[in-house]
Amino acid sequence: MPRPEVTGRKIYGAVERAVYTISEFCEAHRISRAHYYNLKKLGQGPDEARASDRTVFITLEAAARWRRQREKAARA
Repeated sequence: MPRPEVTGRKIYGAVERAVYTISEFCEAHRISRAHYYNLKKLGQGPDEARASDRTVFITLEAAARWRRQREKAARA
């Protein structure tokens, strides 16, 4: 595919991610969905934001907080 600077097409900036879906969170943190739900059942999952009854998101802040908590638990 030709580069935009060659074709003259506008280059649109990528939209910065604000939230993860559960699948995206699992992929980004290299865990399975089953492991995610096991962590959630144990109260060790990240905080979730709900957009509707079925739509669940995890904010970047919640993901960072979850990583810090997991690192702290691993050191203990």
